[in-house]
Formats: sequence, structure tokens, C-alpha cells
Amino acid sequence: MLLENKVAAVSGGSAGIGRAIVEAFLKEGARVVIMARNAEKAAKTLADIGAGDRLVFITGDATQQTDVEGFVDHTVKTFGTIDILVNNAGGAGGDLQPLAELSDREFDYCMKVNVYSTFWATRRALKTMLANKSGRIINISSVEGKHGKPVMSPYTTAKHAINGMTKTVAREVGTSGVTVNAICPGIVLTDEVQNSGPATAKAMGLTFDELIGLYTADSALKRPITLQEVSAMALFLASDLGSGITGAQLSVDGGTAQY
Repeated sequence: MLLENKVAAVSGGSAGIGRAIVEAFLKEGARVVIMARNAEKAAKTLADIGAGDRLVFITGDATQQTDVEGFVDHTVKTFGTIDILVNNAGGAGGDLQPLAELSDREFDYCMKVNVYSTFWATRRALKTMLANKSGRIINISSVEGKHGKPVMSPYTTAKHAINGMTKTVAREVGTSGVTVNAICPGIVLTDEVQNSGPATAKAMGLTFDELIGLYTADSALKRPITLQEVSAMALFLASDLGSGITGAQLSVDGGTAQY
């Protein structure tokens, strides 16, 4: 029970990496609030997990400031505090293409769903965490926050920005009892990747299998990362076991970015 009596808020918590983190936190005793756009999917998640009143859902769009701040406020209102914030909402969005052909709208969307959502939620959560002199902020970044891939300039830019925010905020709150870290997964075969991967592959002139091969070719493990491998790192950082780690961008990528 590593997180017994702890309260966590996980954006994008109804599927993929977010859901895996939610399940790991619940198993270790936490109470969790999730935010997601798809109420139907979230309702199914709640029913599947069956955590009773320890798991609460709020509808929200990560590109909207009022929704993101309301998500944090709802967590505090529901459970009295917020001990752990996982900024998981994000994604590439839109059709992937070279920067020379990229529209302002596509770039702006990627900044909002990744960077601004992390900024809004972190700023709001810090009000409670700093007052409590305790807290864990975990940003879900990407190996692309350390590297870069063709036709993915908005996403790689956003994830580099999240890593920069992580380092800066960690130093700002370092003596307050709050830690701030980023997890940088490699390719994870979530439902979203399975659905959007073929279009990404096509934009790069590859088949989906070739795309997966490309993403894992530079790794030591030569395979995709599992949801459980990412959620295990989140659990470690959220618990007292990770109290000495802050400002880190921890790669869970099978040895792709070895720093």
C-alpha cells in the first residue's frame, strides 16, 4: 500500500498510459480523480476497474484552461487535497507532416494539449501542495522530448518544453517537499498508437510494422514498452520511494535515449 490515503489526479486517465497509472495507484491504496473528454469511455473505465468511491471521473478538455483548472479544483473539493498530479493528457494530434507544410492551427493544438495543459494543472496543484509542504508532480513526456522524428515537430517541441518545465519547477519548489519529474516512454502500443500509427507510418512512407521497427531499432531491448512498465515508474515516483528524485526526465524506452 505505497499510496495509502494519498489523493491523485490523472489527466487522460480513461485509457492507455493514463488508465494503467490509475490502476496502479488504486492498487496501492490511493484515491484517484481522472479527467477525460470521452464520458462514455470513462464510464466504462470506472465500471471495469470497480474501485467504488475511490475513483471519480470529471469530463474535461485538456486544451481548455477552465477545464484543466477545474479538474484540479474538483480533486481538492472531492477528497480534501491533492497529493499527486499526473499530467498525462497529450498527443500529437492532426495529420503529421513536415514543418514547412504545418499550419498554425495544428502547431497551436499540440502546444495546448501538451504544454499548456501541464502548465495550467501544475500551477493550480502547487497552490495546495506548497501549502501542504508535500506533493508529487509527474509529467508524461516522451523519448521524443530527448530526440526528434521527421514530421513530428509539434510533438517533439511540446515534449522538449515539458522536460524544460519539469527541470525548472523542480528547482523552484525543491525545498518545499514537492518533487517534479517527467517520464519519457518509448513507443507503447496503446489503443491510440494502434489507431493513429498507420497514418503516421504512411506519412513517413512506411508500413505500421516498419514504423514500430524504426521506433525500436535504436533501443537496447528492440521492442515496444508495456503499459505496466510505464505505470511502475509513475508509482515509484509518486511514492516515498522516489522522494530523492526531482527534476529528472526518466527514460522508460528500452534503452533508446540513454540519458
